Amino acid sequence: MNILKVNPVFQGRTFTNLMDDVFNRSISDLVGSDFSVTTPSVNITENHDTFTLELAAPGLDKKDFNIFVDKDQLVISASKEVKNEDKEEGKWTRKEFNYTTFKRTFHLTDAVDAENINAEYNKGILTLVLPKREEIKAKAPKTIEIK
Repeated sequence: MNILKVNPVFQGRTFTNLMDDVFNRSISDLVGSDFSVTTPSVNITENHDTFTLELAAPGLDKKDFNIFVDKDQLVISASKEVKNEDKEEGKWTRKEFNYTTFKRTFHLTDAVDAENINAEYNKGILTLVLPKREEIKAKAPKTIEIK
């Protein structure tokens, strides 16, 4: 005789239902929104004179950001007080916009002129322009005349 043990967690649930529950939930659903950490996405581009770093952080104000250079590290952080919002038409069924606190750190190479970094926040995008040092910029080939 074979004995089949049933796990009470899976009782009455199909594998598909279980996978839906696992993959259609965020970590905040499991541990609560107070403990979830959101890290904003970053795009970095390079051209001849600068590096440009774009960080997606909607819902913040300029005053919420703290940006500084410590040795060879560019540190971008933000903190915003969380306010419980009541929706007039009902409760939230899912709320993932949670940029209340984050910190991103980037290593700066010797090519960056850290003294002249500029930052601008517009429409949810924080843009930092990191100029290259003059001696690092690629120079056009110099033709040497034969005498």
